Parts: sequence; C-alpha cells; structure tokens
Amino acid sequence: MGAVFMDTTHTEPAAQTDAGVDRILELGSGITHGPEGSLYILTIIGQIEGHQILPDNVKTTKYEHVMPLLAEIEESDQIRGLLLLLNTVGGDIEAGLAIAELIAGMAKPTVSLVLGGGHSIGVPLAVAAKRCMIAPSAGMTIHPVRMSGTVVGAPATFQYFNRIQNQIVDFVSAHSHITREAFLSYMMATGELATDVGTVLYGRQAVSCGLIDQLGGLQDALSCLRQMIRAEKENSGNSGEVVL
Repeated sequence: MGAVFMDTTHTEPAAQTDAGVDRILELGSGITHGPEGSLYILTIIGQIEGHQILPDNVKTTKYEHVMPLLAEIEESDQIRGLLLLLNTVGGDIEAGLAIAELIAGMAKPTVSLVLGGGHSIGVPLAVAAKRCMIAPSAGMTIHPVRMSGTVVGAPATFQYFNRIQNQIVDFVSAHSHITREAFLSYMMATGELATDVGTVLYGRQAVSCGLIDQLGGLQDALSCLRQMIRAEKENSGNSGEVVL
C-alpha cells in the first residue's frame, strides 16, 4: 500500500508503468499528473465488503484497503485532489459509513462521480465528497436499512435499526442539499420498488431534489477538481499577505 506514494523521481519509466498497472489491478485506482499536480482516481465498485468476506465471484470494495489509502492520500504532499468513481450496489452499512466519514473529513479537494449506480450505502459515499456529480443514466436507490442473518424479534432490534437509519439520514442531509424530510419520504415510498419500499432516483431527479450537486461526466469531474485545486492554491497564497 505504501508504494502508492513512493518518490518515483529517479525510478525507471518501466518501473513506474509496472507500479501503475499493479495499482489498477489491486485497488482499481490510479494517479494522473497535470499542471495542478497529481490527482488520485479511486473506484468504489460492486458491493462494499464489511467484516464478512464475500465470495470470490462477487466484485467488492474492501474497507480495509480503502480506509488506510484515504489517510495516505490526505497526508501525501504529492497528491493534490481525489476523484471518486462510484458504481456500487451498496453493502455493509458500517463499512460504507466509515469510508464516507473519512472522505467527508478530508481537507483536500474531493469530487465524486456516480456512474451506473450509487445505490443504498452508496448514497452517503457519493455525497461525502465536496462536490458530487452523476451521469444522466446513473441511478441511486434509497431504501430503509436491511439486515441479513439472524434477527432477534424484539423492540430493541427495531430501535437499533432505527438508530442506524437515522445516522444515514443525518449524514446525507448534512452533506447534500436535500432535506431530512424529503430523504425520508424517498426512503419510505411505496409503489416504486417491487415487493419493497424505497425510491430509485436517476441523474436529473437526483440533482433536482438536491441530493447530488450536478449532472456530469468524467471531463466535468476532472475540470471541477482541478478548479478546486487552483482555488485552494490561490486562497493559501492570499492568506500570507500582510495588509497595512
């Protein structure tokens, strides 16, 4: 993992290429270089894997890989910004919220782009970035908390579910422009999903309700991230001025 941020100034070009290929194969991530500095591209795909290891035939994003990686990106002097590419069906709530909280707590510029889908716990992951975009064809499923495995039929279980759900609703409403009441109404809607409650919002709907900031594609996301980096540089330069 530490090899991601090695100083490659004196590394042979072939070694740099090999490191980039390994990074894509192992983590689904890469680093681009431009006038504003290096950008880290991180993909969050498939199912968010939590404490239980999922089968080998399931594409997963492992939180034990992503969490230390985000910390390294934040601390790196070489990386200027983070672009998140999301196409996820959801997954483990605690793992997803942990990743989302790390992204939201980063000082560096961050932009997320929902492609294909940002369903379930993918919604907090999408809105955790400082600027979030969605492709017109991408969808986001908002539904109540579910739990797999053995569930104890007791009032305490319902209270536990409700408290987790409130954490998700509070996070999303705090990091987007959608109100808590509107998000809950989408979560509890009937007639939208077969044999279930919830809502599927596609690109323009997600933007119009305030959940996502804007429609966009890859170039839009990269341009936005570079603009944020330039603005940060200008602000840091102006902060050192002395006014008499």
